[in-house]
Amino acid sequence: MASENYAQRLIQAVQELSMARSLNAVAEVVRHAARELVGADGATFVLRDGEQCFYKDEDAISPLWKGQRFPLLACISGWAMLNRQAAVIEDIYLDDRIPHAVYRPTFVKSLVMVPIRALEPIGALGTYWASQHRATTEQVEMLQALADATSVALENVQVYAELERRVAERTAQLAETNSCLRVEIAERERAEQAVRQLSLSDELTGLYNRRGFLLLAERELEAARRRKGRSLLLYADLDYLKQANDRFGHAMGDSMLIDAAQVLRSLFRPTDVVARLGGDEFVVLACHYSSSEEVLQRLDKAVAAFCRNSGRQLSLSVGIAESSLQADESLEQLLTQADAAMYANKCARRDLQAVS
Repeated sequence: MASENYAQRLIQAVQELSMARSLNAVAEVVRHAARELVGADGATFVLRDGEQCFYKDEDAISPLWKGQRFPLLACISGWAMLNRQAAVIEDIYLDDRIPHAVYRPTFVKSLVMVPIRALEPIGALGTYWASQHRATTEQVEMLQALADATSVALENVQVYAELERRVAERTAQLAETNSCLRVEIAERERAEQAVRQLSLSDELTGLYNRRGFLLLAERELEAARRRKGRSLLLYADLDYLKQANDRFGHAMGDSMLIDAAQVLRSLFRPTDVVARLGGDEFVVLACHYSSSEEVLQRLDKAVAAFCRNSGRQLSLSVGIAESSLQADESLEQLLTQADAAMYANKCARRDLQAVS
């Protein structure tokens, strides 16, 4: 299967997960997708159950451990969860993390195990090969992307389960009154709001929200480090938003935010991560650029063209931080540097305007 097909299969799996409303539905999607994404002979979907690993489901050429539980400290899925990282093992019998007695009755010779959710893992995805196989970086990344999508799907399942429980309780209590209908609608609206908060998009602008940015930008930054490509983080603050809200109302402020999002979306490539962090703050992680000066010049021209063509005013204060590509450089550090640069530029502009 070509890389494009693998990517399409991953997108399909993410879409299917977004519609899953039960744990069994999530397991059904994940067990098939994990195996197909890397061409493995088997795949397992593991959940953490206290201090044990519960092998919830599997798709394999012969039975593995579906329905069984193993101690967290004596299982490779437990190792992946406790260490919050992937385990890539070419020969399981040369790795002391593997409980060899458990594996001998199976076909497994090689495996990859990735955690579900990097912070406080709640499970793991495992893929297995019947002959020795060294998983590629792309295969591990594909599995980790699937695991990330799975964590969001599991959170959605919890939200919907809680919604159904509450609606059932309210309906039983108020079945003979009209208030039953009002309570049910209110509960559904709260659940829908919770689901939106779990999503990756900003509802007003259509850009990524903070959650989406942190998830995708971290991955893009790591990819840039591996290929030693240039990347920058642009931090932009929409000027005069508070004044517009106070003078003309929040509808005007929302319109300004949408305008700013439109300009940023048109300026950067689809592969760049463009987001609204909240309020009047926007951020972009861009790769494959020539220089930060060129990016700033293009942004200035784009803003000027927008104002000229639309007849509306738009002003952005901008700061840029360039990645050093060092392994210990975090996304949070780049955000702090770019924010500081933006604030310094805004202050300098105010001083210049005061002198003028």
